[in-house]
Amino acid sequence: MVPLHSKIRKSYGMQPNDPITFKNRHTGRIETEQVYGEAWLQRIYGNPLGKVALHALVKRSLFSKIYGWAMDRPGSAQRIEPFIKTYQLDTSEFADENISSYKSFNDFFYRKLKTSARPIDQQTDCAILPADGRHLGFQDISKIKGVFAKGQTFDINTFLGDQSLAERYKNGVLVCSRLCPVDYHRFHFPVSGVPTEPTLINGSLFSVNPYALRRDVSYLWQNKRQRVSIDAGPFGLVTVVAIGATNVGTIVETYSPNSPITKGDEKGYFRFGGSFIATLFEPNRIRLEDDLITAGETQQELYAKMGSRLGRLI
Repeated sequence: MVPLHSKIRKSYGMQPNDPITFKNRHTGRIETEQVYGEAWLQRIYGNPLGKVALHALVKRSLFSKIYGWAMDRPGSAQRIEPFIKTYQLDTSEFADENISSYKSFNDFFYRKLKTSARPIDQQTDCAILPADGRHLGFQDISKIKGVFAKGQTFDINTFLGDQSLAERYKNGVLVCSRLCPVDYHRFHFPVSGVPTEPTLINGSLFSVNPYALRRDVSYLWQNKRQRVSIDAGPFGLVTVVAIGATNVGTIVETYSPNSPITKGDEKGYFRFGGSFIATLFEPNRIRLEDDLITAGETQQELYAKMGSRLGRLI
């Protein structure tokens, strides 16, 4: 008998360790992701011995706290220039282009950008993507046929940790935004409105790289996450969930709860590591951009920058 996970891989025409490709909205090209710590991820998530280390150490917050502490040390600043060169980051976007001014790798990692580097779509009937990253869009959560692998559905109840809130989104819209370590790691509000206080849901710190999520998408709702809902007028109640991951033990919110915010305002940032944002809209409020829907249907992520269009009011 062929194991179920093998059937899942075959039906999507990919193996969990296959290269990660995505479509770049801004260039129209299909690109291959340059994965930070690729060999380590494949060892940890791809073999039985790695799984022992995964559950004994890697998923635990202490591991990420120790790594985060190391990235806060002054000596970690020596990693910055090699990182910029390896991943070909555009330093002209940085709010502070003087690399020597960053006192640690973490200080550099959650750097701010110039306002001009991420223009916000100003049309009032449009919502924007909350973060730089690789995105999947689903117009109806209840009809999802697979998230990162066919047959993996989205457990909205467990993910939100609130059954009454989950009921509002059971036929709603979901956008998954995956941030790599090479990405800009501040996140922003997708709509204007009034945000609630953040609600912390504690959990583990598994990786959110596709090498892990192709095997088990439930890492998204096993991981530590922080939920904020926005009373967004015609967009309804919009909920944004920031999800921690391995080496991302800290999700920092920088907004003022219960005070009006404008689309594109900074909401917070992640400290070092890959991370994830999920954005949810109630049903019959918004129509996603076609390329986001295609990404969800094909499971080939769409790279797009914060501020570009997520969808338009119905």
